[in-house]
Amino acid sequence: MSANTSRQPTGDSDLSSGPGQAAPSADGTRGAAGGATKGIDRSGRSAHRFWSSRRIPAALAALLSAAAVGFLLYDVVAVRAGRNAMRWRRRLAEELATRPLDDVWMIVGAAVAMALGLWLFLLAVTPGLRRLLPMRQPTGIPRTEDVRAGLDRRAAALVLRDRAMQVPGVRSAQVDVGRRKVKARARAHFRDLEEVRSDLDAELGEAVTSLGLARQPTLAVRVRRPKKG
Repeated sequence: MSANTSRQPTGDSDLSSGPGQAAPSADGTRGAAGGATKGIDRSGRSAHRFWSSRRIPAALAALLSAAAVGFLLYDVVAVRAGRNAMRWRRRLAEELATRPLDDVWMIVGAAVAMALGLWLFLLAVTPGLRRLLPMRQPTGIPRTEDVRAGLDRRAAALVLRDRAMQVPGVRSAQVDVGRRKVKARARAHFRDLEEVRSDLDAELGEAVTSLGLARQPTLAVRVRRPKKG
């Protein structure tokens, strides 16, 4: 998720800082500086991502499975009752019995079935909800053990962009917030680029720390001059 805004033009040099060069925050700890920390909150427990309920894929899979099984079961019951099997089932049994395994339609059908199964498996074992960043659980407050909070990546990007615009000299800023890294790009129309980058490191490092995320992302800041024209 990203946010950008602009507040006007000169040269076109730029200056960037590598990941993890934020200055210490107000409480004496380094902000997003020394690499991404482990996803562990202050209570010492691992902070897991939020799981998506995935209602639409689950409903579609259930409906299709129920329709296919119901249709097949109806035909089996009809055969047991003395009727002929449906034409589609006779044709399918004939094709499966006579077609060689290297037939192109057999390969295509197997590939589609494998892709569908892999997709369903990935949905089952991955959390989803990538837009939500887990936050640290509160400590020292009774009966909050089961409280979990998340911060939307777009909202975090907006907060960090607004903090970046408070740095003197910054004309425009764009912030991309990922699960492990925050990338900030700014254009400075006055002041030395090194000074602006240093102030941005400090401001955004403190801002990232104040977000209260369970996994502290690294911070990469890039500053350049606006293009002429």
